[in-house]
Amino acid sequence: MIAIDWFAFVQVFLAALTAAVTVVLFYALGLRMLVRAGRVPVVAPADFTDAITVITPKERRRAEKAAAKAARKNPLTDAQKRLALYAAYGCFGVCAAAVISGILLIVFNH
Repeated sequence: MIAIDWFAFVQVFLAALTAAVTVVLFYALGLRMLVRAGRVPVVAPADFTDAITVITPKERRRAEKAAAKAARKNPLTDAQKRLALYAAYGCFGVCAAAVISGILLIVFNH
């Protein structure tokens, strides 16, 4: 008969849920701070044959123009924008640290 340690199962479930929520939270916060810093990420169109949606160069220019307009209307001072940029980098660093620590935990089984 196989005995299942349900308490260990719950511990692993809660740890995985906490880690997933933390990574998603910090990534979303990092993107938000990046936008507040005036660095809106605009992704270039990709040429995939099986892509669901590919934006045209005209749509890309329109998105870049809208991002530039939003950056000009940003009410933050240069110091506040710099602080938001550093906060974004910090949030992305937390995400990277969480992913790397998860990989190390799997590889070295600690």
